[in-house]
Amino acid sequence: MRDTGLRLDGVGRRYGLRGPWVLRGVTLEVPAGALVRVEGVNGSGKSTLLRILAGADAPDAGRVSGRPAASTAYVPERFPAALPFPVLRYLTHLGAIRGLPAATARARAAYWLDRFGIGAYARTPLDELSKGTCQKAAVVQALIADPELLVLDEAWTGLDTAARDTLDAAVRARVAAGGTVVFVDHDPRRLAGEATVTVTVPAGSEPVTAVRTTAAPPPSEGVVIEAEGAGGIPEQARPFAEPAGAGVRLLVPADASDAVLRALLHAEPPWHVTGVRTQAPAAGAPVRQDAPAVVPGPRRTAALLRYQADLLARSHRWLPPLLFYGAVMAIGVTGGQPLLGSLGYAAALLLPVAAWMVRVCVGNEPSAARACVASAVGAGRAHAAALLAGLLASSLLGAAGTGVVAVIGSAHSDDMSAGVPRGAAIVAGLAAAAVSVLLGAAVGAVTNPPLLRSGGWSFLVTAVLAGAVLIVSGSPAQAAVTGLVTGSRTGSVHYPLLGLAVSALLAAVAALLSTRAASHMA
Repeated sequence: MRDTGLRLDGVGRRYGLRGPWVLRGVTLEVPAGALVRVEGVNGSGKSTLLRILAGADAPDAGRVSGRPAASTAYVPERFPAALPFPVLRYLTHLGAIRGLPAATARARAAYWLDRFGIGAYARTPLDELSKGTCQKAAVVQALIADPELLVLDEAWTGLDTAARDTLDAAVRARVAAGGTVVFVDHDPRRLAGEATVTVTVPAGSEPVTAVRTTAAPPPSEGVVIEAEGAGGIPEQARPFAEPAGAGVRLLVPADASDAVLRALLHAEPPWHVTGVRTQAPAAGAPVRQDAPAVVPGPRRTAALLRYQADLLARSHRWLPPLLFYGAVMAIGVTGGQPLLGSLGYAAALLLPVAAWMVRVCVGNEPSAARACVASAVGAGRAHAAALLAGLLASSLLGAAGTGVVAVIGSAHSDDMSAGVPRGAAIVAGLAAAAVSVLLGAAVGAVTNPPLLRSGGWSFLVTAVLAGAVLIVSGSPAQAAVTGLVTGSRTGSVHYPLLGLAVSALLAAVAALLSTRAASHMA
């Protein structure tokens, strides 16, 4: 757990270049291990403040420091049910993105689903759940990796009484384990008297204030209890329980350990206690439970990309670009045509299709779901994964199209006077396809959110710019396609190596601009 707290210095947030300030001049410090209640009237900026604390949004002014970027979780005010995943699959993705091995993420997700009483819905698609059940899934995605910073925006709304009690217990357990929890709830009785800091967000231009409401509890010795059992966890033990292998591990304050042990041993059926040991905290730090092992950064990136790829595949929004590409290919490419000319046609068609595919990917995730991912990896990194998913999907489509042309095309020049080496032609066709995919991805990155937010204008600008990049003289795409078409007339093969390098550079610059904008405008 962190030794230092989360700090905001002069933080401000506005929506739009000339929009009014939602927050301005916010300076406050959230100590590590604190339970923080955020209060304020509707519209005062509480949700905006929580998004900034969680890393799902970025301030327009000021600085945020001390946030545990690799161990932050967020529950938005309204969690979308429109995601095309079964519940357990979605939670496993989110656990892996937060650094858990997939098997561990799956096991911990199943554990928390049972805790919230929705284990029977593990294989149910999210879009078939009721609002309350979907809200429980939203809470579970934030709890499965034991975050050091947990941010809850009206997370209790829509939950039944039992689930609210379970979330209360989970919050207490996170704080007892040394984590920081920041929450907003409309019910003033929620965790009443337990918050160590109360932050008030006033309406208007008055400054945000933070008041330490109680002294932080002094460090105390804890008792670690490990147990296995087939029955439900006794009520007295639930606030301290976390899954551990085939059983549970409980980190209990010393003065409560006897009661918890009795509850486990007297349960029906009784639990088998496999180990009991004391655990003393470091000086000045709260008692905490061992966090689950997390995987290295590159594997978290791979998990993020798998999530985006699975989201694209299950949404079926890839289907219109695919059908368009297949239909236009069927019109322009037939068996026996000169190979190089057909490869040029296929490569040219890929550019607008790639821009379209990137557009699909960057808009495929509801904003609240993207905020959950952004809290774990950062808004820029989440957006970059969506761009990369679009690029990879377009690349697969281009490779498939090039393969079809290579099979049905005839390896000769337009006038049949010269043969064309098939292998060399295929390599040149793949290179031209890569040029078009890279430039199409660049077009998609700069003509869609967050750089261009208007939906109607975004679509029009994407189509116009894709066409312009394809036909303007000097464009790498135009040069690559022209090289194939010219080679088809003469029987010679040209490799667009310079165009490929320039296209890669342009795609990287476009992705960087779009990702930076996403980091700022999440």
